[in-house]
Amino acid sequence: MTRDLRMLPADDPRAVFAALRDALTGDGPAVLPRQAGAVAAAATSEALSASAPPPLPVEVPRNVALVIETSGSTGVPKRVALSTDALLASAAASASALGGAGQWLLALPAHYVAGAQVLVRSIAAETEPAILPAGHFDPARFGALAATMTGEARFVSLVPAQLARLIEAGDDVPALIALLRRFDGILVGGQSLPAGLRNRATELGLRIVTTYGSSETSGGCVYDGIPIGNTRARAVDGRLELAGAVLAEGYLGDPRRTADAFHDDDGSRWYRTGDLGTVEDGRVTVTGRADNVIISGGEKVLLDAVEAAVRECDGFEEAVVVAVESAEWGQVPAVAVAVAGSARTSLDALREYVVRRLGRAAAPARIQTLDALPMLPSGKPDRVAIGRLLA
Repeated sequence: MTRDLRMLPADDPRAVFAALRDALTGDGPAVLPRQAGAVAAAATSEALSASAPPPLPVEVPRNVALVIETSGSTGVPKRVALSTDALLASAAASASALGGAGQWLLALPAHYVAGAQVLVRSIAAETEPAILPAGHFDPARFGALAATMTGEARFVSLVPAQLARLIEAGDDVPALIALLRRFDGILVGGQSLPAGLRNRATELGLRIVTTYGSSETSGGCVYDGIPIGNTRARAVDGRLELAGAVLAEGYLGDPRRTADAFHDDDGSRWYRTGDLGTVEDGRVTVTGRADNVIISGGEKVLLDAVEAAVRECDGFEEAVVVAVESAEWGQVPAVAVAVAGSARTSLDALREYVVRRLGRAAAPARIQTLDALPMLPSGKPDRVAIGRLLA
């Protein structure tokens, strides 16, 4: 059995919310939220682009309620098909881990799984989400919206850059910090949360929950290192794998990629993530992306580890590390930092610190100061764009 698939502009999150509610109850078509401007251009771009995913089908399997498109920053974009059961299992696991359901504030784009899940959790909890208008993230607007929330329990999902901006703004507007303290859970995911930022948030009395997951797992399925619901985690040859009710059906119209990413083992279905990490005593530790490793002078260097070390240095808290070509070493790490970051650590001192932590091959070759770091709509650094600027 099948159902129709409906594209909606993600910059109208209330329309996405209403359509998603109908999709979850079975009364409406499956939903594909798309970034602003992408809906009208979709058919043309997919017809002309050699790197486009398979043509968008008119219908999808009956159990699919939501389709999330990945960014395709490392290859051909993928369309992750999520079933009603997986989405609701994720919402239930989240509510259990957070101590109950509540009212959510949407501060992330609805075409990203973390944003869509805020809407799913609201539907499951039968609460009305507070929705921040799409576009540039404004701490003052966030505070004004948070002040209107009436739920007994209140939650929000953010990326680290948003949390940092809220705390920075709170230095001048203490009432904003007071509003943040009213949240029973501030979920932070999408990328690693710098230790300094988490410590600062904790000192301010904010209830921070770090999350790990992906579109393929209906969003965050590991909270503060612990799998939630019936999610299970393991590391196979250094790569993290996840199992449980939250797993996607696969990639729409792409059986080869589905078979590469999802597999059965010992009676369970597992998703092979793109992340390196460990699972010890049930706790998941992510060490970096499997595709973010370079060979420098014959040695493997994990750029995520370099970035984590660099961010521990004064003035580099939001720095981004990318690979650049080197005639001598093949590839080397390079550090990009915004002018506003006012880095206060010299290149020699930065190199010395990273070498002590990770070895000589990991030492950054240079620091590049940019007017501003290019960002994705999700609030994550646009590493592809940054790499081009440093090439």
